[in-house]
Amino acid sequence: DRQTDRCYDSLYNDSYNDTCCEGGDVCDLTESMTFEAVFIPVLYSVAFVVGILGNGVLLGVLVQSRKTWSVTDTFILHLGIADVLLLMTLPIWAAQAAQAEGWTFGTPLCKITGMVFTINFYCGIFLLACISLDRYLSIVHATQMYSRRKPWVVQASCLGVWLFSLLLSFPDWIFLEAEKDDRRKKTECVRNYLKFNSTASDWKLASRFLYHTVGFILPSVILIFCYSCILRRLRCGTQGLQKQKAFRVIVAVVVVFFLCWTPFNITLFLDTLHSSNNIDTCGVRTSLEKAKIVTSCVGYLHCSLNPILYAFVGVKFRRQLLSILGSLGCKLKTSVKFQSAVSSRRSSIWSESADTSKSIAI
Repeated sequence: DRQTDRCYDSLYNDSYNDTCCEGGDVCDLTESMTFEAVFIPVLYSVAFVVGILGNGVLLGVLVQSRKTWSVTDTFILHLGIADVLLLMTLPIWAAQAAQAEGWTFGTPLCKITGMVFTINFYCGIFLLACISLDRYLSIVHATQMYSRRKPWVVQASCLGVWLFSLLLSFPDWIFLEAEKDDRRKKTECVRNYLKFNSTASDWKLASRFLYHTVGFILPSVILIFCYSCILRRLRCGTQGLQKQKAFRVIVAVVVVFFLCWTPFNITLFLDTLHSSNNIDTCGVRTSLEKAKIVTSCVGYLHCSLNPILYAFVGVKFRRQLLSILGSLGCKLKTSVKFQSAVSSRRSSIWSESADTSKSIAI
């Protein structure tokens, strides 16, 4: 009897997992199904609305300021697009949880939606790593990874990120299917690891290992290393108040990233260990399913927080936003005193300083 591992992020919808308790008793799925039907639509809707609004404002300001883009702005543009595309899949997963019949969109859309989610999930994380590497080289080694004279280089890097993310989404195209769960009496878009004549647990473990290493551990190591070196360099400098502001931004970036994604990774790791345990208990299984739902939504909120962390902290961004709102007829009063920008230098719309080797490109 094939049972379904309930996890409503498209990376880990598996049609392989037992829902039996110790001694062979079958777990009651009523509590888990009720929790999913209530909380998934609510949490996903919040993440969707907040994320779309924040990233929409970010992309709007970027488009209006396209003549003064810096290297970082290009990465931010692609990051905003990736976040929006990922968030666009959330209403579909919410509909699957809310509808009594489950997934009603067929296998082709199941594969497409799953691939779109996975591509943009990986793309967003890889772009954060690219931004941190660019800052690290610029601040710590006074070296520009990308030359303004060769703007195609940064575009090629972004294209490489998208293509690599596309490659990582191929398992979704292979395994994702609209499967009928007889016990839950609903159809769901899940990964069917039993479609090939091989051990399903091996495919599941390989998929989980790929996510943990490439989707979390690798970018985490890059972020920690780069920002630790940047903070160490700034401590030795004499930037005064500007340095203190940079401290706050860097700490916020690292802390929010780990606050959003560490709970989900820990939960998923525990679930992987638990799924290989032959003495399952229904209480533990139900708790893990609830934890995966909540922690995955916390992870999705990172897409909503990216505009705040990488754009709204910048003086020039706020100035551009107020200018756009003013042009639309909005009368805004603000007591914020903006520093005048040096006309001979082109700075990022989210940064308070120019994108030079001696500036704090944070």
